[in-house]
Amino acid sequence: MEGMTSDPFASPDTPSDTPPPAPPATSSDTSKPAKKSGTPEDAVKFTRAAALWGSLIFGFLILIVLLIFIAQNTESAEFAFLNLSWSLPLGVAILFAAVAGGLLTVAVGAVRIFQLRRAAKKNLKAGL
Repeated sequence: MEGMTSDPFASPDTPSDTPPPAPPATSSDTSKPAKKSGTPEDAVKFTRAAALWGSLIFGFLILIVLLIFIAQNTESAEFAFLNLSWSLPLGVAILFAAVAGGLLTVAVGAVRIFQLRRAAKKNLKAGL
């Protein structure tokens, strides 16, 4: 197998008996301080305000998608629960069900967080 090499930097277009190219020369000028590798020092860091703007943009995109969904599902549907019956556009009914499910999830999560905080305070007072 002539021309085969185990060198990962070897190019298939050049013969394997030629030496690899030398790395670029570094400046020997020591009067300038060396810059750290990575991001520039003047780069803007990620802030809470940036996260808020990102969340707002994402929220508005979801709102636009929901409005399109409701506008395309305007056919009225009959709903019945116990002895109550009413009529709503299908898109509004599905959105209402999704919001109710989200609120139920938040309520269950809030109760669990309250339980964990109460247990943590009790353990802190006990010295554990």
